Amino acid sequence: MIAALLWQSSSGSSWAMFLPLIFIFAIFYFLLIMPQQKRQKKWQEMLNTLKTGDRVVTSGGIAGTIIALRGDSLHLRVPPDNLRLEIARSAVMQVVAPDEAK
Repeated sequence: MIAALLWQSSSGSSWAMFLPLIFIFAIFYFLLIMPQQKRQKKWQEMLNTLKTGDRVVTSGGIAGTIIALRGDSLHLRVPPDNLRLEIARSAVMQVVAPDEAK
C-alpha cells in the first residue's frame, strides 16, 4: 500500500518535470519553426509561378529578366549588355514588381 502511494506521488512529479520542457518546445515551435515553414511555402509558390518576362533578383544579387524557363533552371537577360545567364531556379530570391524595376 505504501509503495503504491509513493509510486503515484513520484509519477505525478515526473510530469511536472517535463512541463517546462514541453512549454519551451511550444514556444520554439510558434516563434521559430512555424514562421520559417510559412516563409518556405511562400518562396516555393513564388518559384512555381515564375514566367518569362518577370524581373527577378537572385541570391547573388544579380537582377535580370527571365527569357526562358527550363526545368530546374532559367535563363536571365542581364543589362546593360544583355548578357544571357543560366541560373538555378532556386537561386531566385524575389520577383521585382514592374513599377520597382524602373
